[in-house]
Amino acid sequence: EVQLEESGGGSVETGGSLKLSCVVSGYTFPSYCMGWFRRAPGSEREGVAHTEGYGRLVYSDSLEKSDSLENRFTISQDSANNIVYLQINSLKPEDTGMYYCAARPMSGGVCYDHYKYWGQGTQVTVSS
Repeated sequence: EVQLEESGGGSVETGGSLKLSCVVSGYTFPSYCMGWFRRAPGSEREGVAHTEGYGRLVYSDSLEKSDSLENRFTISQDSANNIVYLQINSLKPEDTGMYYCAARPMSGGVCYDHYKYWGQGTQVTVSS
């Protein structure tokens, strides 16, 4: 059974940092593309960053247009241990929300369109 388990969230002050982890079990990384999403209170879930074939890392278009947001978020993965990370620096109150990791199959280096597996999420709360 495929399972994703997030951790690393917490309550921090503005300007702080967190490193979220997503431990994957039930399959190995080369078969799936991984993504991080977040849902702010009262808002729709939005993508933050994801991995693609051949080690490519992609950040959400909406984030890249914001104030240096791309530099605040860093996705990485430890393929040997089936863990994907999301480092978040210079946290702001608007980063508050539930953060989820998800997985979608990959074939020939191309990610499928839809995410198939989701974790339960880890809460990030940033106080001003």
